[in-house]
Parts: sequence; structure tokens; C-alpha cells
Amino acid sequence: MNRPYIFCHMITSIDGKIDGTHKQLPDRGLNALDFYNIAFGENAHYQTEAWLSGRATSEAAFTKNRKPNVDTDAAPVPEGDYIVETDLPKYYVSVDPSGKLAWERNSLQYRDTQAHIIEVLTERASNEYKAMLRKLNISYVIVGEETLDYELLMEKLKDLFQIETLMLGGGAVLNWSFIQAGLCDEVSIMMAPFADGSASTHALFQTKEGLSTDIPVAFDLEHVEKRENGGVWLRYKVKK
Repeated sequence: MNRPYIFCHMITSIDGKIDGTHKQLPDRGLNALDFYNIAFGENAHYQTEAWLSGRATSEAAFTKNRKPNVDTDAAPVPEGDYIVETDLPKYYVSVDPSGKLAWERNSLQYRDTQAHIIEVLTERASNEYKAMLRKLNISYVIVGEETLDYELLMEKLKDLFQIETLMLGGGAVLNWSFIQAGLCDEVSIMMAPFADGSASTHALFQTKEGLSTDIPVAFDLEHVEKRENGGVWLRYKVKK
């Protein structure tokens, strides 16, 4: 399959959680900056053209539970994908099958990184939502009728946007879905020296009925590095 090289890069607590009350500790911000620099910094280890996250992650980080400003009387839009040219250095790929995220512009800012937004939709997304994206000059691709076709998505990201290396940035269900589908090549973990013991928060990977199963996957350890501020950087190759 013609697809980008895909790595999952996440920051976790020492008990493997990607969210929870431990994120409120002030010192964790230093580990979060280190996490950012590994993938996005001036001397980043990864040279990536894009990063991809699920709807809940996008909502928490960027759209903040707003309602999309759609025109219910919008004229029918052309069928198929909508591709916008951009001069920005990276893409943010937002998996949003039904079209629910309330974007207000076609780019976002993550620390020092600017990125053009690509919405990933299925045929379930409404005409009015796609009309809103077009009005905002937000690119979108349609990859499936009811459920996402991840292989088709990867082919479109490479062919239409020339994305050679893609970072998975959560959440837990999306990360595991890609690994279960055989579409993740590497896992990079910045482990921060904090924990909160919660039984209800998300771990690095999580199954979801209808999307993935708990079939075990093995990994080869590639790299272990002690970082500043008590962090540990782990890199694994996914065994195929």
C-alpha cells in the first residue's frame, strides 16, 4: 500500500495514562515541552509533514466544545474531496467522521507550529457541514460511507498532500485502531515522572467495540533515553 511512514508519539504518566489529574502538576509542563521538541522542535528527531488526532482530542485541544456555524440552507456542494493549497509547513489531520468540529479558520497554532487543517469525513457528514468547511477554506477528504477506511485515508494523505511521514497524536482508541490495522510502524513514548492512580482515565492504547479488538501486539525496543526533568524517552518498532 502506498502510505506514509506512521509513528505514534505520545506523552504519558509512569502508569501509562495520557490524561488525568497528573496533567495539572506544574512541572509536567517541562516534560510536555520536551515531548513537543522531539517531534516539532528546531532539532526534532522526526521530520514529519503532518500529525493526526481523533475528534475528541481535536475538540479538547482546539475547538473547545463549540457548535459548528453551519448554514442549513447551504447550496449542494460538489461530490468528493476538497483540497486547498497552503504555504504552511505542516498539516493537522482531524478525524471527524460525522462532521462535528467547530473550526473557525483553516489553520491552527500548536506552540510554535502552524498547520493547515485537513478534516477526515465519511459520507455521514452533512452537506451543510462540508459547505462550512469550503467557506473556511478547510481541506477535507471523504474516506468511507459509514465507517472510516484508514487505508484509503493513508493513500489520499500521501497522494493528495505529499505526506511522507505522519504522526499519530491520540486519542487512545485511534492509536490502537491504527496498530490493530497494521498501519503504525513505530511508537514513541515520552514518560513523565507523574501518576494519579485513576481507574477511569485513558491509557496510551484502548479498544473500542466495532473499531478494534484486544488482539495482542508485540514491539521491538529500539531506544531508551533519560531526558531532563525526570523524563524517559522510549522508542519501539511495531512487530508485523
